[in-house]
Amino acid sequence: MTPTTSAVARALERIERLDPALHAFIEVWPETALARERETVARRLPLGGLPFAVKGPSGIRSYAARRLIAAGGVPVGATSVPGPGTVWQTWGQGAHGRTVNPWRADRTPGGSSAGSAVAVAAGMAEAATGSDGAGSVRIPAAWCGVFGLKTTNGLLPSPDRTGLASAGVFARSAAAAEPYLRRVLGGGGTPDEPFGLPLPLPLPAVYSEDLGFAVVDPEVAAVVRAAVDRLVAAGTVRLLDRDAGLLDPAGAWTAVRGGSPDAPEAVRVRRTNDERLDALLSGGALLLTPATPNRPHGHEGPGSRYSTALTWAFNLSGHPAASLPAGFTGDGCPVGLQVVAPRGADLGLLAAARAVEDALPAAPAPPLPGHR
Repeated sequence: MTPTTSAVARALERIERLDPALHAFIEVWPETALARERETVARRLPLGGLPFAVKGPSGIRSYAARRLIAAGGVPVGATSVPGPGTVWQTWGQGAHGRTVNPWRADRTPGGSSAGSAVAVAAGMAEAATGSDGAGSVRIPAAWCGVFGLKTTNGLLPSPDRTGLASAGVFARSAAAAEPYLRRVLGGGGTPDEPFGLPLPLPLPAVYSEDLGFAVVDPEVAAVVRAAVDRLVAAGTVRLLDRDAGLLDPAGAWTAVRGGSPDAPEAVRVRRTNDERLDALLSGGALLLTPATPNRPHGHEGPGSRYSTALTWAFNLSGHPAASLPAGFTGDGCPVGLQVVAPRGADLGLLAAARAVEDALPAAPAPPLPGHR
């Protein structure tokens, strides 16, 4: 490979070399991708042939993928999602076998956007599409040590009849996600132009370890709290004294997902949490939490702790939310910091995420190909 090798060719080379061990892809499209890259470069489209991956077998038909292709993005393949034979969603099944976490091969990458997170973490794509109905972007982003953002529910077409799922994007960082997110959300300009105005610092924010109900792994909580303390010390965040307690959304989410959104208890929980979140995020404040209550679990199953405990409240409420790398547990598992913004403030959330990542240590790349 020479310095003039194209971005798509580099992505395809890494897929060929790394995916037999990581199992992130179910399909790869080398000939189509290289041909599309030549066309987009010749036409001088804004994304200029930047390679991205799409979630699952139907991902190429998603709204986000169509927007990215129209802007000159090049899809290089479809990534793994949960396969048949299991009811839990925090894993994936690629063409070569079960998808593995690039940091710990004995652990799952999370899901259901499993392969998308792994593809980005391993540098097999510069970005990837995802969808998030309970945490399916934020959980694998957290567990693979990359940036993942769920857009405001209803802002873009939902792949889910209940409206719980919202389109999302993965990238190595919020800065790297910006050109893709601009195109999906309909922004203009070139990929290198600023996307929205910088936010004045410090950012007002509320920190909650457990949202008032979740049981969180103490080491995961400690990693996230240390990241928040660093943000405060850097002058990036100013913590507000507001009560971040919510009602546990598990029953309400299950009712909505099951087609009973008008069940009295579901209505009560949603209304109460909406009111509390409106007060909590008033004045443009952010909410900071761990992205997951647990570290990546093994391939045999998730155990008794719901990985979605801290994410699915915001699928019910519709708020945009992102996971950013916060650090690692002592056994080498990535931990995510979840950042939640007011409804419709997706651009503000991206700007906040960029400010947060500027104040935190740069997220390392996984030790490929010799991962454990």
